[in-house]
Amino acid sequence: MPAASSSPAGPIIEFRGVSKSYPIYESPADRLKELAALNRRSFHRDFWALRDISFQIHRGETFCVVGENGSGKSTLLQLVAGILKPSEGTVRVDGRVAALLELGSGFNPEFTGKDNVYLNAAILGLGTAEIDRKYKDIENFAEIGEFIHQPVKTYSSGMAVRLAFSVAIHVDPDILLVDEALAVGDIYFRQRCLRKVHELRDRGVTILFVSHAVGDVKAIGDRTVWLDQGQVRELGATDVVVSKYLAAMTAKDARYIEQAPLPRVAPGATAATAPEVVTHIPNVDHRHGDGGGEIIGIAILDARGRAVQLLEPGGTVIVRISAQAHETIDRPMVGFMLRNHMGLDFAGTNTTREGHILPPMTPGDIVTIDFHIQLPELYPTTFSFSPAIADGSLHAYKMCDWIDNAVALQMGHGEAQIYGYIHLPCTVEVNARLHNTEAPVSHV
Repeated sequence: MPAASSSPAGPIIEFRGVSKSYPIYESPADRLKELAALNRRSFHRDFWALRDISFQIHRGETFCVVGENGSGKSTLLQLVAGILKPSEGTVRVDGRVAALLELGSGFNPEFTGKDNVYLNAAILGLGTAEIDRKYKDIENFAEIGEFIHQPVKTYSSGMAVRLAFSVAIHVDPDILLVDEALAVGDIYFRQRCLRKVHELRDRGVTILFVSHAVGDVKAIGDRTVWLDQGQVRELGATDVVVSKYLAAMTAKDARYIEQAPLPRVAPGATAATAPEVVTHIPNVDHRHGDGGGEIIGIAILDARGRAVQLLEPGGTVIVRISAQAHETIDRPMVGFMLRNHMGLDFAGTNTTREGHILPPMTPGDIVTIDFHIQLPELYPTTFSFSPAIADGSLHAYKMCDWIDNAVALQMGHGEAQIYGYIHLPCTVEVNARLHNTEAPVSHV
């Protein structure tokens, strides 16, 4: 098990110079040779899953881990859970740890779901009487019906993760570890789990969350660490780390840009009325791209071309973006992402998505795009616009320039009440029987 923290006031989790290696043998025979040599001679090479990792996680913090497959994310969680021991350095953990790692990990496949509930809760330190009090809540949250009395080996992956998650959240953990498990359940279960994670966070539970779903990471993470080939590439505020991680993944994928024919544009073709170039960027939270093109300005305008100070629910705005090429851009795309106050990607579009194939740009060329947007009726909060220019197609591109949260505007209060984040336009037809006569009452 990880070492206990010596100070209750200190961090709840601490990594100090932690490295973890695994021996890799070319063949089973090499393993036998090494055993026969009594470790006097090595027949393996070391694979370092983690190398010199140091950080602290504070009590009540939601700490996320991102990175590609094989970057060491699961190894890190297993070290916190005490499943693995570090090859070098120390891992200090202060509190009860409930771990939701690989599907069904910790479950005996021959035991029933109920037996596994009692077994896992007992391992986490709960007495039989306490488990008895919590059992019904665990069973109800899992929602696997009579399968609770069947061997776990008969469960689907979704059923196994339901039960595992239910046990983990009901044993009063100080620390909850979640490793990609929410990717298995259906959307309704995922939403219930995320709500429960928010509840646990509000109660002061420390959450260590690993996921490829960066939307979930941005929704719940206070801080995030980006692991790359077993080392810390970036550690800090979630929005900043996720932006840098996505930028690196975009750059890596650029080599896969499909070699589609370049768009054909009629010689001398020009827009009927060229919009005015904008050269002001109100804010830059973070910026990334290869520099082949640059966003030089963005403005949010009304129908008369005046700067908008307040977004009106259901109103119309023009998102004007100007971009300049510094290198040849064969297939330019210009677009933007709309984010809500939590930093979640709410909606977005680009020229290619809207059916406008831009002609190739050469160094010095400037393009200005007007996106005429009919805003839905949205909850009154702050929204931000993140503009971008890329080279490629919708599915394979390289990012030239992306600016996080270049413009932030408040959504005003409409006359009608908004339930949730957005009002869905609809028609309503009501039919009622009055005085034993079926007659339509209203049709809106």
